[in-house]
Amino acid sequence: MSDTLDAQYWEKRYVEETWGWDIGHASPALTDYASLYPTDARILIPGCGHAYEAEWLWKNGYKNITLIDVSETAKENFLNRIPDFPAEQFLVTDFFKHEGEYDLILEQTFYCALPPELRDQYVDQMKSLLTHEGRLAGVLFTFPLTEKGPPFGGSQEEYEERFGKQFDIVKLALCYNSIPPRAGNEVFFEVKKPD
Repeated sequence: MSDTLDAQYWEKRYVEETWGWDIGHASPALTDYASLYPTDARILIPGCGHAYEAEWLWKNGYKNITLIDVSETAKENFLNRIPDFPAEQFLVTDFFKHEGEYDLILEQTFYCALPPELRDQYVDQMKSLLTHEGRLAGVLFTFPLTEKGPPFGGSQEEYEERFGKQFDIVKLALCYNSIPPRAGNEVFFEVKKPD
């Protein structure tokens, strides 16, 4: 992980409450998609931050959820909000060192928070964590890639090229149910391992 965007950097942002793009609730694009899965699906949310999607999933009967973040404060905040969530299912660790197998991995602002030089490694790691029938899905920003971030931007063309090298792209299109401030500035994507 980049020296400037390490665990200490993120911990400081959670302590100081300076995370910028937090929307304060679960993304409709993610909850609408996740609701298509059975409640026993193995779900991973990496770089989960406040994990509003996990809160929604938990309250709707999904119990096989694994959360990953590098911030201990993010975990404490989440467990204070959702005290019956099993603490051992919220891992404070480096996503790139995680091992497991998941039916669904939800992407919500994690990709855009990583230094762009880690994007190929992100795709490799996601592929290693999915079951053969599993899906990686979520939203990605579509403002121009910048050196200043996070969040860092990206484009539909970049996503097609980067994800297309490792996955079959099931869907990659303008997100129709973005929250109003992000309308027109994010795509929804769904990818799976090649058959």
